[in-house]
Amino acid sequence: MTALSDPPASRARPAPRERVAADETVRIAMTVNGTGATVDVPPRAHLADALREQLGLTGTHLGCEHGVCGMCTIMVDGQAARACLLFAVQCEGAEIVTVEGLGTPEDQHPLQRAFSAHHGLQCGFCTPGMLMSSYDLLRSDPGVTAEELPEQMSGVLCRCTGYRGILAAVDDVARTYPDGVPGPLACGHRTLVGRGTGAGSGAGAPAEDVPAAAAPERVELPSGPPSAVVEVTSTLRSPTDRVWAVLDDFDLLARCLPGARLTEVLDGDRYRGRATVALGPVRLSFDGLAQVVERDPAAHRLRFHAQGSDAGGSATRADVVLAAAAGPGGGTVLTAHADVHLTGRVAQFGRALAGDVSRRMFEQFAASVDEAAQTGSVTAPGRRAQLRLLVGTARDAAGALVRRGLGRLRGLRRRS
Repeated sequence: MTALSDPPASRARPAPRERVAADETVRIAMTVNGTGATVDVPPRAHLADALREQLGLTGTHLGCEHGVCGMCTIMVDGQAARACLLFAVQCEGAEIVTVEGLGTPEDQHPLQRAFSAHHGLQCGFCTPGMLMSSYDLLRSDPGVTAEELPEQMSGVLCRCTGYRGILAAVDDVARTYPDGVPGPLACGHRTLVGRGTGAGSGAGAPAEDVPAAAAPERVELPSGPPSAVVEVTSTLRSPTDRVWAVLDDFDLLARCLPGARLTEVLDGDRYRGRATVALGPVRLSFDGLAQVVERDPAAHRLRFHAQGSDAGGSATRADVVLAAAAGPGGGTVLTAHADVHLTGRVAQFGRALAGDVSRRMFEQFAASVDEAAQTGSVTAPGRRAQLRLLVGTARDAAGALVRRGLGRLRGLRRRS
């Protein structure tokens, strides 16, 4: 691969569209690590999700998703930027460099070699942000001193035990290249992994100019780690055989999920449906597909995969396992486990909050399953149930903040 020079700041960019409707998908073209790429994105999808989910460039990590932690730092038209704060539609015609473009295992960038030599890696979560931030620093200020580095590198928040090694690595490269750090070494024409790649398309095009994607026929779960792992255990009054009868009837089961309903039954134990999640003023409506992948009547165990997306750019996928076992007093212990993958607007509320909401929803689901097992029907949740979801989630978040604060206070007292 050839090195990529920084694009001039004055380079003309296509004029952005004045307005994009929430239910539109926009086709944008950009250059990523030297390769032209075209992606179809909703207007609210941020650049980090487009890079990770559509182009397979998972080196750009997501942390706070509020532009604070610096983990998603990349280069856009030669300037450092937070990928979680840029909408993908803003990047029409942009020249983007991610950590994958910095170097390869066979031809590492000097910064990558220095991070390894000075043991500045640790868990690796902050490493892409540290690498891209230090590259931007040494490119713009090659004369930075070791004393200035802690302040100049403060835009990436990690301060683990590898932090001093990171500063030593950056200082090493700064002294080795006093006239400026070499440019990215792994930028050149290649095939990007994922959907939506190809030749540039010019200015962003509205959805009606883009061939509509066919509705998925099967659920495809991401290969990476989930955004949240949810496990809820509930004790129900109903006997196990009646609870299993609810789990074995997917139409009834779907009505037990808050805000969900089936719209079509397909072959192969597949089901289309719609789910609405309301959290205060935020209301998300997902059209999706569920597919049962395991049904074990003897063990009272059901496993299904589900995926859904909404017009605002949110997408969710989940691997759900439901298991019923005999409980005290002739009742049932219902266990729900879900690996949840989130992208787009719903992920921007924070993965921890999404996990709290998912747990609250599974608690409501368990109560509905108990009702369906006893009566054969489910009462649709009203505004009061949505309010309980909102209040319960807020209470959990506040409790977690208080516990963290008390833990820090105890630590300060012990040190004093």
